[in-house]
Amino acid sequence: MGATAMRATDSDILHSHPTLNFAFDKYRYEIKSSATQYLYTVTDSAHKQSTILLWAFGTDRVGQSYLFKKDDGKFYEARVTYFDTLKALHFTPDRALTTAKDLDEAMYRPVEASEIRHCFGCHTTAPIVANQLDEKNLIPGVTCEACHGPGAKHVAAMQAAKVAGMPPSAEGTIFNAALLNPADSVDFCGSCHATWWDVKLSGVKGVSNAKSQPYRLQGSKCWGKGDPRLTCVACHDPHKQLQTDAASYDANCLSCHLATTTEKKTAEHLGAACPVSTKNCASCHMPKVYVPEMHYNFTDHRIRIARASDPYPE
Repeated sequence: MGATAMRATDSDILHSHPTLNFAFDKYRYEIKSSATQYLYTVTDSAHKQSTILLWAFGTDRVGQSYLFKKDDGKFYEARVTYFDTLKALHFTPDRALTTAKDLDEAMYRPVEASEIRHCFGCHTTAPIVANQLDEKNLIPGVTCEACHGPGAKHVAAMQAAKVAGMPPSAEGTIFNAALLNPADSVDFCGSCHATWWDVKLSGVKGVSNAKSQPYRLQGSKCWGKGDPRLTCVACHDPHKQLQTDAASYDANCLSCHLATTTEKKTAEHLGAACPVSTKNCASCHMPKVYVPEMHYNFTDHRIRIARASDPYPE
């Protein structure tokens, strides 16, 4: 999460791929390094448009999309995105075209100011001042204050406690999401990763909503009214690199489920023991789902007994 937005000139993906190409109908796309900049060019049989990419959003694990500006000073989204599984460009997710009325439509999508504030609000730190994007002073990526809020009072309190020889205390000086109740905790993460209501109101159906982990998690049978052992941060430490192997989460599963069929359920372990295994639980109960527009397999966070013949549960 700490590196999901950067100026295009700082993109490792673009550094590693000096020239990227894509073709659609009569249109030819290219992103190419030019001195210290990255030039985005789209051509058809008779015309050509080029612009300098300004911002890159995403990760090298999944993909990266790009923003640029025109003479009007407004932001535009490039019609193409780099996808790691393809090692190449393809249509930006949810922006695919079957035809284009002109070179402009083939090249970009205008992005409203409200959407820009949301994009930078999730991918950078302190980007909004007086409800306006502060592009000059924002901090690329997700740093401490993106989740915990302004930290000046916290730092001052810690320093004062140290000078006084007192035990440090953060109480009242900074926001601590770890103190939220389960439902609020999941919604807090969902403010960027999509809450239950975000998905419902947007109308996203089918495998595409597998990208919205908080929504899928709250659809799990064991979610109930919310259990602190079943929040995002119960399994994922936001201060550490994401673990992608299923075995890393076995201990989390066994904090609710019995380890053997001979054990009796307790208040802490109300979940039945799995008759198959106590290892790599997520590989069966949180199956990978291929999301076509992302060209990527997402872990479905709707925890369940998943059978290959079952349809994708909404």
